[in-house]
Amino acid sequence: MGTTLMTGASRGLGREAAEHLLRHHPDRHLLVFNRRPGLAAELADRTGNRNVSEVVCDLASFADIRRAVSEVDGPLDGFLGNAGLQMASTRKVTADGVEMTFGVNVLAYHLLLNLLMPRFTNPARIIVVGSDVHDSSHNSMGLIPAPRWDDPRKLAEPGEDTGVAGRRAYATSKLGVVYLVHALQRRLPEGVDVYSYNPGFVPGTGLARDADRFSRAVFRVVGSALLALPFATSPAKAGRLLAEAMTGPRPGDGGSYISRGKVIPSSPESYDERREEELWAAADDLCGISSDSIPSDGITRTPHRSA
Repeated sequence: MGTTLMTGASRGLGREAAEHLLRHHPDRHLLVFNRRPGLAAELADRTGNRNVSEVVCDLASFADIRRAVSEVDGPLDGFLGNAGLQMASTRKVTADGVEMTFGVNVLAYHLLLNLLMPRFTNPARIIVVGSDVHDSSHNSMGLIPAPRWDDPRKLAEPGEDTGVAGRRAYATSKLGVVYLVHALQRRLPEGVDVYSYNPGFVPGTGLARDADRFSRAVFRVVGSALLALPFATSPAKAGRLLAEAMTGPRPGDGGSYISRGKVIPSSPESYDERREEELWAAADDLCGISSDSIPSDGITRTPHRSA
């Protein structure tokens, strides 16, 4: 019986993915990291599967991540990082003084996966949820500005108190997720694969919950209207596809970008090894971990670019 550790299972597509895993893979133990206690009991009651447990963890605190990881027992053969946020500005910071979006969407996963690395079995599969807004050519109908990459230490600093800055930080953080995945794959031992996953446009996930009341209402109305369009996906379908990417046949080479269940190339900008390595070094420094904390077999692997 394998164990999958999951973040972001409390709502939206993450909740759908967690329930799908519990209903369709009852022998697989699901361990959820969540900010408030009680999610494991809710999932068990909803699915009838008691093979789920939880560790309370606030991803906006490096100390809390370290404490939560210390409470994980046994090996892992799966990791599904779905938790992420979009803020109404870039002024809010984590417990460590890092801009909130970059801190949770990028640095929290860097630290988590470094600390969990000794627990992954061979084989094991790691998925971190990204977004198609990492691609500056993606048409988000003006809702999300294009990413603007910078020195990672600057991205970690609080910035402007505007909605545009907050939404741009979200897109930039999702570009950072792809960079992180590519850099991580080069460091993983044989048999452990990591992927970035794009669920597509999924209305009703609560992603914009930090926005003001009026903006949240607009997002709900617009999201409901757009759900009928081909590029939108319901939370139920998006969750199912995410769960199947976790448990189905090997999607492709480690480092690949999975978009709504299919491996495709990520944006041209996302294949930049210099940026990837700069992000890795900066994240090590910001998270307070050593650069050699993940064992390596010495093999350099190139992120997959299948069409």
